[in-house]
Amino acid sequence: MYILGINAYHGDSSACIYKDGQLIAASEEERFRRIKHWAGFPIEAIRFCLQEAEISIEEIDHIAISRDPKANLGKKALTALKNRLNLSNVINRVKNLKKAASIEEEFIEHFNLKAGELKAKFHNVEHHRSHLASAFFASPFEESALLSIDGFGDFTSTMTGLGKGNKIEVLETVSYPHSVGVFYTTFTQWLGFPHYGDEYKVMGLAPYGQPTHLEQLRKVIKFKDNGLFELDLKYFNHPSKGVNMVWEGGIPAMDSLYSEALLNEFGPARKADEPLSQDHKDWATSVQRITEELIYHLLTHLQQKTGSDAVCIAGGVAQNSVANGKILLKTPFKKVYIPPAGHDAGTCIGAALWVYNQLLDQPRTAPMLHGYLGSRFSNENIEELLKQKNISYQKLEGEALFSKVTDCLINAGVVGWFQGRAEFGPRALGHRSIIADPRREDAKEILNTKIKRRESFRPFAPSILKQHIPHYFEQVDDVPFMEKVFLIKEEQRAKIPAVTHVDGTGRLQSVEQSIEPKYYGLINNFYEKTGVPILLNTSFNENEPIVNTPEEALNCFLRTKMDMLVLEDIVIER
Repeated sequence: MYILGINAYHGDSSACIYKDGQLIAASEEERFRRIKHWAGFPIEAIRFCLQEAEISIEEIDHIAISRDPKANLGKKALTALKNRLNLSNVINRVKNLKKAASIEEEFIEHFNLKAGELKAKFHNVEHHRSHLASAFFASPFEESALLSIDGFGDFTSTMTGLGKGNKIEVLETVSYPHSVGVFYTTFTQWLGFPHYGDEYKVMGLAPYGQPTHLEQLRKVIKFKDNGLFELDLKYFNHPSKGVNMVWEGGIPAMDSLYSEALLNEFGPARKADEPLSQDHKDWATSVQRITEELIYHLLTHLQQKTGSDAVCIAGGVAQNSVANGKILLKTPFKKVYIPPAGHDAGTCIGAALWVYNQLLDQPRTAPMLHGYLGSRFSNENIEELLKQKNISYQKLEGEALFSKVTDCLINAGVVGWFQGRAEFGPRALGHRSIIADPRREDAKEILNTKIKRRESFRPFAPSILKQHIPHYFEQVDDVPFMEKVFLIKEEQRAKIPAVTHVDGTGRLQSVEQSIEPKYYGLINNFYEKTGVPILLNTSFNENEPIVNTPEEALNCFLRTKMDMLVLEDIVIER
């Protein structure tokens, strides 16, 4: 049985394919289109998945779409009428819904099919049910509390549930117009970060300030006694005016979410080129802190309601790694699972698993222990490319390769590391990474100014050999997807300044030999030579989606000031 899962006409559109419950491949459309957060119909990702499965579209049995245009339809119409929403916004939303409702026509058109050639049965799976399924059915837990939390999807912002075996029971929802994702995005825009997906910048800025505006924000987002929340809607545009969204043909975009009331009470929005003041930093701290408090409020209530000691979390807000790192400290839960693609791209996996487990009643398969599900290339592919471009290289294997790379890192080098299958999800996990020596005081500056060209306040992540976590971090946990931030032990911070954020934390990635032997081998070689079992890891890109092909990696290497590029076993030096 083949199931194709897709996230279409929404940010981070994506596709995945399952064969008899086993995940064969998954990728975001942005990796092929080279436009961040690309939204629309993920035809290139679909073609990639079919190619990896070595089948045609006619052989697919089920197509699962992580969106249900019929969900909450009455609420949508009532809200539009009640608030007399802007006509152009309503028309745009209707057009988007029509496209989402006519997915079958898209397949027929893109694959040039005739009537009857597409045998697949189509399933529309509501957005948050897809999120819940992407976390629970991929987790190692037989039973777990569930939380999906983001901006909006199918008119809902938050959904809780309980997973048992191969079934999910939905417990509670928070619907439009109330949303913690919208709350965070609104203040992200107000702080001068207007682009879709900029919320991580506020999270990175937060450690530079103090939570001096917490009490003011308690007027904006209110915690309810039932464990849920609501917004004071006067501070937001979306309930009364609607917000124009652009979901296709490129980068998703939206109008400003903050209202005149917010500007009148909290001051003018920061301009994108305006220097960051201490007050801006204090606002970032306050927004991050109250968001953390709300997440723990939701989770504490959920644990009391379900009695479960484990929780699975997905949704855009579940990408807040700072909040994630404190869940076991701040709530009664003892175990937590967050998938590698907890954001909207991961809903393609959730929709497919909802169909396989929930609807078709099939038993669950092995948990998702890694996110290496994307494109891959052989040494032969790479050598052919380099010969065409007349670029000299060296081919090394095993310890000889690791030693060569380690020596470059120790000598202040920056290395592009391109290995195996691309990661599915927003974070590079040692397959499409730029790596550096975490001991260097100047590593952040080198990476930010010469390669990444991004804001100086944003941190870099430590990839650490799993068994060494207790020696470097205050908490001991498996963090394979770089999904949690932990405090670095005070006595270790001076050893690894390049991956220690201003507040003494690091967003770690635990690396296990059985799961990722090559990246483990490189870090272990660095450990043997330096005594530090950690590498600085950042995504292999330069203000673009993470590189997907050897040619894209080579181009990034050539236009930046990286010192070495490693494509599988092929080494290129300046």
